[in-house]
Amino acid sequence: MVAIDETWIRDFEPELKSQSSEWRGKGSSRPKKFKRAQSNVKQMMIFAYDCKVTDRVPSGTTVTAADYRQFLQKLRRKMHANRPDLLENGVLILHDNTRPHLGKDVRELLDGYSWEVLTYPPYKPDMSPPEFDLFPKLKINMLDVRFSTLEDLSASVTRRVRQFNCSRDLTGIKDLPKRWDAVIRQKGDYTEGL
Repeated sequence: MVAIDETWIRDFEPELKSQSSEWRGKGSSRPKKFKRAQSNVKQMMIFAYDCKVTDRVPSGTTVTAADYRQFLQKLRRKMHANRPDLLENGVLILHDNTRPHLGKDVRELLDGYSWEVLTYPPYKPDMSPPEFDLFPKLKINMLDVRFSTLEDLSASVTRRVRQFNCSRDLTGIKDLPKRWDAVIRQKGDYTEGL
């Protein structure tokens, strides 16, 4: 299985989503947050979790169907070179239901590769291994660090991903069945502490 997801990597991460989220009672006032000024030093990155592939989207843009299709083609070439066993056994793709992932060209490419796309439950970011495993671990080391250029930011992300690949610290694919079972037991409702 290969889980694919995108995230913005910014010049400065004051806190992670998980750190800033909190449950409040009905009628409670919202917590005060300072609005952060937009920065030019940010990069949208696509990650193929379990295949050692990251790709950077052109600066200042988000992922389009054409970008995503190119990413999948690059992913297949990488698998052919580094993980031929994965290609032989059949690739399962887990990605969310965003428009670039559902485009006609992307669907045709995946069909041509005979890659099976797993059904992704709507509004369940906690079901994506990059969301619950990779991105928090990647960004935690970037907290309170300022990057002055995209090159510095990109180099830091690349170093960190290489460390993950060597250390085997990422366990999201192994943890996914437990998460799926919990979501099924809760009938899709929010599950605390996954």
